[in-house]
Amino acid sequence: MMRRRSVIASGGTVLAVGAALTAAPARAQSVHVLDSAPKAHATIDSRSSAFYVRFDRPVDHSDSRLAILRDGKIIEILHPRLESAPEVLFARAPTLPPGNYTLHWRVGGAPQMEGEIPFTVSGG
Repeated sequence: MMRRRSVIASGGTVLAVGAALTAAPARAQSVHVLDSAPKAHATIDSRSSAFYVRFDRPVDHSDSRLAILRDGKIIEILHPRLESAPEVLFARAPTLPPGNYTLHWRVGGAPQMEGEIPFTVSGG
């Protein structure tokens, strides 16, 4: 088995979320993150509730996942909206208390890939 992962971080612990991923066919290509909300290492207001990751190619929405982690624990599993753009995973989350978080993403299809985007929620 082979794991493919993309991490948007400058240090810190990389967290494994989900099952082991299978080896990809030779014709499959990696996905690359083009944009996200929040952006890596950004500080957002506690009222922010929209989360998205934009990739360089379409992804399988029905087999993809988003999760919010705090201190290495999943605190919220987000369900990507199936009607978002083909290359975007978009979901809403409830209000988060102030603190440091990670948006973990996993895209389905072949190959399955995952990554993390660290962010902070401010107190105001």
